[in-house]
Amino acid sequence: MNAPIEVLFVDDEEDLRRAASQTLDLAGLPVRTASSAEDALAYVSRTWRGVLVTDIRMPGMDGMQLLHRAISIDEDLPVVLVTGHGDVNLAVDAMRAGAYDFIEKPFSVERLLESVTRALEKRQLTLENRELRSSVANRSDDLETRIAGRSKLMMAVRKQIRAIAPTHADVLIVGETGTGKELAARAIHDLTLPGDRPFVAINCAAIPAEMMEAELFGYEAGAFAGAMRARFGKFEHARNGTIFLDDIENMPLYLQAKLLRVVQERAVTRLGSNDPVPLNARFIATSSVDLERAADAELFRKDLLYRLNIATLRLPPLADRAEDIPSLFVHLVHIVATQLRVPAPSPSDQMLSIISSRPWPGNVRELRNAAERFVLGIDGLDERVGDRPSTTLRDRVNDFERQTIAAELQLRQGNLKSVYETLGLSRKSLYEKMQKLGLDRNDFRQS
Repeated sequence: MNAPIEVLFVDDEEDLRRAASQTLDLAGLPVRTASSAEDALAYVSRTWRGVLVTDIRMPGMDGMQLLHRAISIDEDLPVVLVTGHGDVNLAVDAMRAGAYDFIEKPFSVERLLESVTRALEKRQLTLENRELRSSVANRSDDLETRIAGRSKLMMAVRKQIRAIAPTHADVLIVGETGTGKELAARAIHDLTLPGDRPFVAINCAAIPAEMMEAELFGYEAGAFAGAMRARFGKFEHARNGTIFLDDIENMPLYLQAKLLRVVQERAVTRLGSNDPVPLNARFIATSSVDLERAADAELFRKDLLYRLNIATLRLPPLADRAEDIPSLFVHLVHIVATQLRVPAPSPSDQMLSIISSRPWPGNVRELRNAAERFVLGIDGLDERVGDRPSTTLRDRVNDFERQTIAAELQLRQGNLKSVYETLGLSRKSLYEKMQKLGLDRNDFRQS
């Protein structure tokens, strides 16, 4: 059984440490204290079952510096800052820098316990989610569990990931929305780097353009109006790890030029500084658009594209691997049920047939959403299948036959007798259809 989450209270004043320790102890919360930021850092790691509560004003390394050091080790670590009267502006800067909360002195017992309790709950949830991902990822075949699918296309994707990962080369992952680009990036990261190295995900579509440069590069105090104290950027947080640039096509052109220099030199310079900081980080970028065309239209820098796509991984949409849909849906149902801590329901053959016949334009993300609804008992999968793309009737019939037969082959692990009896076909008719549709029973047999 895992140890409970503890509170590490950091303050250079012994009386305050003793008072806080007694308060937390009386509330039944495990607590330890440290008299300096340097001592506190000895406890901090990604696996540490604790939260950090620290005073800002301390000799040597102060609370703000401790905050930056702590979240560079674990960006999800809750850090609660204790500020003196009149330090509210400083506390606001701290929240922007990643602090979980701040408490102003003199604080009440209720205020301390309320903040710490919420921080403990957040840390517990973070660690449980990590353990869950780890348990799912560490089944018989780590990569096959994380990047699921037994179609030829997905077998090729996993083979390419295994080949790319050890090279430490920068990677461009291309695919439609919902095809699992971040999953593939994390798989490459985990197969590449031993130990507990940072994986810093940056959603280029979610950060406002006017804030992106400061968010990525960081800044020194006084670099611009409102920059009261120096701040690490996301690039610095990823030192010795992986920088994941999601939807990179949304990065402004002027910033692409600065990113190119970072990628080339493997160093970042904060705003307001002339001193480069070495990164030693791998770049993995994703895009759901054709960056070659974007570059031809001068919407993306060609030189940056050539630097990032040293290795290119293309993830197929579900429409191109319909035979994976039934087993992938069952796999997602089990993952969702585990996360929700409920028994995993078993979809019927009829439901899997309906699922296989749907287009799934949102790909795996949409399929997972359907799995969540199914686990919660609100599946909605009996709805009529939506319209297909505008093709000839013959194409639509062939597409439907291929998906239906592939789904049955997958469900019955290549057992032809079960398939032609279920579909009401003769053995010869099934063979002829499989040959016409390019289906091979061996692709569906259990390994």
